[in-house]
Amino acid sequence: VQLQASGGGLVQAGGSLRLSCAASLRTFTLYVMGWFRQAPGKEREFVAGINWSGGTTYYPDSVKGRFTISRDNAKNTVYLQMNSLKPEDTAVYYCAADKTAVIRTTITSYHYWGQGTLVTVSS
Repeated sequence: VQLQASGGGLVQAGGSLRLSCAASLRTFTLYVMGWFRQAPGKEREFVAGINWSGGTTYYPDSVKGRFTISRDNAKNTVYLQMNSLKPEDTAVYYCAADKTAVIRTTITSYHYWGQGTLVTVSS
């Protein structure tokens, strides 16, 4: 199983980035997909989750209204559209897969992880 995250980079505050995560999961629709991030010196935190159909999403208050998670089940890919980026969004972003029907926010719930992609937001 492999999750390949991409799309990170350097962007100015107020800008946008779109992250992608291609999954080699056998049955992609069995998995809730999530995005997490880890800033230097901080713990990894949940930033977005999406259920198998894409009909249910969940965000913490820190990114709600700015980030949008989506998935294309035909391509086994999940996306994270990030708008109105702030310097505090700077982190390594990870995609993860959880074999469940319910979006969960804890790191230990997720079975598979991508390698991470760095997002740097300059002020």
